[in-house]
Amino acid sequence: MDAREAYIALNLIENVGPARLRHLEEAFGDPVSILQASRSRLLQVEGIGEETATSISEWRSNVDLDGELQRSEEFGCRIITRMDPEYPSSLKEIYDPPIVLYVKGALLPQDNRGVAVVGSRQTTSYGMEVARKLGYQLAYAGVTVVSGGARGIDTGAHLGALAAKGRTIAVLGTGINLVFPAENSELFRRIPESGALVTQFPFNRSADKQSFPIRNRIVAGMTMGTVVVEANLTSGALITANFATDYGRQVFAVPGRIDSPRSRGCHDLIKKGAKLCEGVEDILSEFEYLFPSMPTSAPGPGSSAPLTDNEQRVLDALANGEEQSTDQVIHATGLAPGAVSVALLSLELKRRVQQLPGKLFVRREIVQ
Repeated sequence: MDAREAYIALNLIENVGPARLRHLEEAFGDPVSILQASRSRLLQVEGIGEETATSISEWRSNVDLDGELQRSEEFGCRIITRMDPEYPSSLKEIYDPPIVLYVKGALLPQDNRGVAVVGSRQTTSYGMEVARKLGYQLAYAGVTVVSGGARGIDTGAHLGALAAKGRTIAVLGTGINLVFPAENSELFRRIPESGALVTQFPFNRSADKQSFPIRNRIVAGMTMGTVVVEANLTSGALITANFATDYGRQVFAVPGRIDSPRSRGCHDLIKKGAKLCEGVEDILSEFEYLFPSMPTSAPGPGSSAPLTDNEQRVLDALANGEEQSTDQVIHATGLAPGAVSVALLSLELKRRVQQLPGKLFVRREIVQ
């Protein structure tokens, strides 16, 4: 067994997290020695009680290391540790970095300069529009968009980044082989093509109340700043913002209606010192020293930015000027539903298509 495999095994042991691992490494020096230690010796380590000492000393009876490595290979993902160059350097800076990360897709050095876009699962049309727009414009500017893969604001941010053909990372609160929520299966399929799915949880680990705060610290820890788009006062997005503050990262909050419960979390953050975010320029201006030549806005109406083949086909399908549903556009273009959704979003953000109530779409004419 090498050190990498030992870290993977430790991550599979119940009750061994980053804090306990730190004490164990201080006592034994390396992960292999930890797994070889006797129960009595383990009990001498700060923070290691009888249950944890027993779990570690008897790990071969309770941990299926070979099976986990095989599942990883069959699923097409990698398990990386802090020893690996791919492990985000920004995560190494926090006080409780994950022992391992399961990664499907690729983590690149530029992802250390990513921005988290998070918010409520139960969102408004305003919140979704803002999340998509910010995701699109950040990705267009070359910033990796990081979020939690949840329904609502997270989904909007990921879709916006994909529409801009930029990078996006979804940090999951489950094992990497599980799709939660189920309706994001197509989104999870697409994200590794231009970013990555990431989790610290082993295969088949289902979501629970503990897994999401654990996930949120990774979202905050691997980014330069966190943007909260829409959140009530009990939203998990505020947990992410609190982690970002603890890690010394910038926090942004998008204002909303003063009578909307889903805006209260953002307004509370602003009262406590978060930077008010009215657009992507408010985010990028905080990091100008990192991106001296970064564009600050995405193409607008009349832009000369070329359309993709799918975008042009969708635009042509709307050429008659009549309001059409997504299903009608799918039928007219012959494209897959996912491809049509992405093209419509991109055309919305480029202000070539307008979405009307009832999820109907109409082509917008460019005024020169």
